[in-house]
Amino acid sequence: MPNFELNPPHTVKVEIFNQSYLIRPEDGDVTRTQSLAAKVDHHMRDIAYGAATADTLKIAILAALHIADELERANERYEALNRKLAERSTECADVLDQVLKNQR
Repeated sequence: MPNFELNPPHTVKVEIFNQSYLIRPEDGDVTRTQSLAAKVDHHMRDIAYGAATADTLKIAILAALHIADELERANERYEALNRKLAERSTECADVLDQVLKNQR
């Protein structure tokens, strides 16, 4: 008789909006996967609390939009910091060039 496990290796059971899911973390990080699932659950519960609908699919789509917005804002901040870092790096290289030229 085959041995079927309820929770196969490298999977984690999470609960999101009163539904259980078995998820296989791509990076193998179970704790991170549980944390991400908790964030999705939190978003869905926040939306459900203030929403005029109990439709789980609509709540999930709204949560996905909120999460996508957070991601886009984080990417914008990341790009702005990268630009600032590149500018500062260029400034430092210019100052270093001047110092080295003056030492000759």
